[in-house]
Amino acid sequence: MGCLVGTVIPGVVLIVLGFSYLFFSGHAPQVQLSWHDVIPDFSNFNNVVLAASIFLFYAGMEMNAIHVKEVDDAPRNYPIAIAIAAIGTVCVFVLGTLAIAFVIPQKDISLTQSLLVAYDDMFAWAGISWAAPIMAACLALGVLAGVVGWVAGPSSALLVVAKGGYLPRFWQYTNKNGMATHIMMAQAFLVTMISTVFVVLPSVQAAYQILSQLTVVLYLIMYLLMFAAAIHLRYSQPNRPRPYKIPGGDMGMWIIAGVGFSGSLLAFFFSFIPPSQIAVGSPEEYIGFLVVLTVIFVSVPLFIYKARQPHWKDPAVTDFAPFTWEIENVHPGVINPSDKVTHTLNQ
Repeated sequence: MGCLVGTVIPGVVLIVLGFSYLFFSGHAPQVQLSWHDVIPDFSNFNNVVLAASIFLFYAGMEMNAIHVKEVDDAPRNYPIAIAIAAIGTVCVFVLGTLAIAFVIPQKDISLTQSLLVAYDDMFAWAGISWAAPIMAACLALGVLAGVVGWVAGPSSALLVVAKGGYLPRFWQYTNKNGMATHIMMAQAFLVTMISTVFVVLPSVQAAYQILSQLTVVLYLIMYLLMFAAAIHLRYSQPNRPRPYKIPGGDMGMWIIAGVGFSGSLLAFFFSFIPPSQIAVGSPEEYIGFLVVLTVIFVSVPLFIYKARQPHWKDPAVTDFAPFTWEIENVHPGVINPSDKVTHTLNQ
């Protein structure tokens, strides 16, 4: 419901009104549409740096993987659903961004306000200014639904990991509805602390940019690990039954995971370079802030893993096996010929 009312409908309205403004308003669009202007100028390093933040638009699709067991015929339907979502995301962001660019001059585009300003201008042009507050309420509902998903997804995954023996019992506490309340409270505290950057940096745009880049950096580290692990597991555990297997054999895996890894690595390095289009204050402070927080957030799970204790594992959990080499007593650097299903190894 939140996705439909807060994302799909506003996205369709934005695209329809934006292109209607382009073709029927009689006004010149605020963006040039010649072929030369449509293709990004990759020779301008600043454009490439800012493009790294675009990875954030597509981040989070893997959050719903926690619910994959609830999908009928998951090996077939889940990849199809992800493909549809990816195509839909590209269409909404590309066409929606163009719609905003048709209405708002480039110098007035803001990371935090342009969407609402564009709706306001489009509704005024269409003679339905009264719809602007309604659309703002729909967007707020969409953001709230997104927050719920972003909070519930990671906390549910962390709860599974915690009960598997990788977090102390304190973090395994759940309320009567099965929600990991201690984990969610920690999330709220960390977000509140990080949000103090809005006070430190010179503008809301600068704060939004640096927090977005921090999110991108952490996501990209996870993606780098996942792409590398996919290739490694294809060779180290070739016989392991899997719900879905990338077609094309080893070459297909290298192409898909290799392109993903290369793109993520390039965007990772670009993420630490301050964009010239946005005033972020001191470049040294910008880079230092990203580096320090990245090191902290990457180090914490490594320290917890190192300090884990046997009594952390919930005795009721029997289907959690993240490290098959530990259970099957095989060195992680050696090829494991096992053909047992992963979630049955603890049984």
